[in-house]
Amino acid sequence: MDLYLKGKRALVTGATKGIGRAIAFGLAAEGADVALCARDAAAVAKTAEEIAATGVKSFGAALDVSDGPALEGFVRKAAAALGGLDILVCNASALAEGAGEEAFRQAFEIDLLHTRNACEAALPFLERSGEGAIVAISSISGSEDYGYGSVAYGTMKAALFFYVKSLARHVAARGMRANIVSPGTTYFEGGFWDQVKINDPEGFARSVAENPMKRMARPEEIADAAVFLASPRASFISGANLVVDGTLTMRIPN
Repeated sequence: MDLYLKGKRALVTGATKGIGRAIAFGLAAEGADVALCARDAAAVAKTAEEIAATGVKSFGAALDVSDGPALEGFVRKAAAALGGLDILVCNASALAEGAGEEAFRQAFEIDLLHTRNACEAALPFLERSGEGAIVAISSISGSEDYGYGSVAYGTMKAALFFYVKSLARHVAARGMRANIVSPGTTYFEGGFWDQVKINDPEGFARSVAENPMKRMARPEEIADAAVFLASPRASFISGANLVVDGTLTMRIPN
């Protein structure tokens, strides 16, 4: 299926590893030019170079997305470098653990506020696109408690549901869409579940066994959902929360 993404211009935050990296490369594979950011300058440069090697235009910058002015400046620079923006994917996460004040602050500033700031900065460009699309990466932890001290993380991922739904309704008449992808447990080398596997192999095995599919997702499986929602093929889908969890969650949506 042609997703009609060739020549589109996309920006992905937190795009040098895991799900964010898979989304950036998934968009590039469909012919979209990609701007990306993350904190590690060397990783950003390497990822941008690898994306450019696929034959599309790329632009990268190292920054902390909790720095609002820096993030807003990056959005403007990315739009200038790519000649506009059609797609915004907010993926960066603090992966904050626990329920302490600092964990809540980190999760608020990175998971929630960075999404709001990036959207506000990108909206003028997305509106000029005529078919602008926003995809925010939330989590099944926003609707069910899966332990491992995910209180702060889950709270802010839940807040994304309301923010994106409200945003989608407010921008619909201006030709823009906004959706969420909620991944289930997703394994990749160097990621959260890789660390659990190393430090708590029994807990990791239990988490794998809890899923009826008896495995965790690959980043590319989450990316496929995000790329589809970002594409014109999803032109009448907005305000949705697409759960990609291999049937792990048991909640019945209403």
